[in-house]
Amino acid sequence: MRKIIHTENAPKPLGAYSQAVRAGKFLFVSGQLGIDPETGRLTSDNIIEQTRRVMENIKAILKADDHSLNEIVQANVYLSSAKHFSDFNNEYESHFDKEPPARVTVGVELGLGALVEISVIAYCE
Repeated sequence: MRKIIHTENAPKPLGAYSQAVRAGKFLFVSGQLGIDPETGRLTSDNIIEQTRRVMENIKAILKADDHSLNEIVQANVYLSSAKHFSDFNNEYESHFDKEPPARVTVGVELGLGALVEISVIAYCE
């Protein structure tokens, strides 16, 4: 089973990709930036606020398929600079009620002036 997931409560894709794809019990959420879905713009130039918005976008996409952040098993995080790691990590950690998922964090150049991008995989029973 393959199903495209879309919600107006998260930013529209900026290219040729879906917000998320459900494949069996796995939900693959495309990389999310700190874009406000109402304005289509980055929330700020602050890593904490961008991380918060990214997590809200991911939460909205998961909710569109009746799931939650606690079902995430893998997160891939892209930071524009390692200097943002501590502030990013503190904000990211606050979004999980239980143990956080497995995670990879790397430094890359991101478009639109974004400081963080996160994609996730959730296991949805």
